Amino acid sequence: MSIKYLDHVNIRTTDLTSLQSFYEDVLGFQVGPRPDFPFPGAWLYCGERPVVHLVGVADPPSPPNALSLEHFAFAAEGLAEFLGHLRQHRVAYRVVIVPTFNTRQVNFHDSMGNHLHVDFGPEEQADLAPFDP
Repeated sequence: MSIKYLDHVNIRTTDLTSLQSFYEDVLGFQVGPRPDFPFPGAWLYCGERPVVHLVGVADPPSPPNALSLEHFAFAAEGLAEFLGHLRQHRVAYRVVIVPTFNTRQVNFHDSMGNHLHVDFGPEEQADLAPFDP
């Protein structure tokens, strides 16, 4: 057996509409087909893959069911354009250059406060100053 790739991230939310809009507007994901589950939700696609699964819940997650997920990440191209897009949507971010690999990690939070980053190759150049609207 070998693991091939990260399939998806599942996020529980009390504000399905707002979180869905964040992933559509800020990351450009599109809502796509989803099984007919007996609970509200949305599957957001990056190309052909449903990478973010949203589940609508009445109450926010709390212990003992709360997860300890620190972050999740995506890879991309077009660093300067992406940073401009985040500024346009007034999303605070900071960029970290990963030691040894020199990957540019753009760290930010979605509208629920979940930490994610989008990674760009070391050849990508842009103004890496943090943004905090």
